[in-house]
Amino acid sequence: MGGTMDGTKQRRRGDTRQRIQDVALELFAEQGYEKTSLREIAERLEVTKAALYYHFKTKEEIIVSLFEDLTKPIDDLIEWGRRQPHSLDTKQEIVRRYSEALTYAAPLFRFMQENQATVRELSIGEMFKNRMLGMRDIIIDPDADMVDQVRCISALFTMHAGMFVLRDLEGDPEEKRKAILEVATDLVTQAHKGARTAR
Repeated sequence: MGGTMDGTKQRRRGDTRQRIQDVALELFAEQGYEKTSLREIAERLEVTKAALYYHFKTKEEIIVSLFEDLTKPIDDLIEWGRRQPHSLDTKQEIVRRYSEALTYAAPLFRFMQENQATVRELSIGEMFKNRMLGMRDIIIDPDADMVDQVRCISALFTMHAGMFVLRDLEGDPEEKRKAILEVATDLVTQAHKGARTAR
């Protein structure tokens, strides 16, 4: 990983930014978004408020940046999906990648679930809705019948349920993720077959 001094500095600065995000999320989880101040975030990080300010001016900036970073894989997936044919392979790949992207964004989903009022006020509620619509568009065949469209949307919901509802189920998280992925894959496969036989 050679390169100039500048590259190293860039990376280190990125790490501070990430540490701020992580610690902020921890504090938000412990005491709620509203009750957490930038000062407390700085204290837990053991940096000055000015150092924190260099990266983020407000709590909202921290959350929005987290949202953008953690949902980037979903964005990339939507971009990729738009360029693919509506084949079964594509849909199964979308489901597989989405499962990974959701796992990556899990801390954010917990934040959103625990701070719903805040999420409604911040821009991330809107951003999240747009991601969902993007996912829906790449997984549904526009000319599929209603039942198969519902199957495809249910595949997405199954994966979302995996983030929230199924967290309390007994069992190994990775096993759960695989089971959820299998059900979601079954749904898009069934939908695809439905669309083929109808023609």
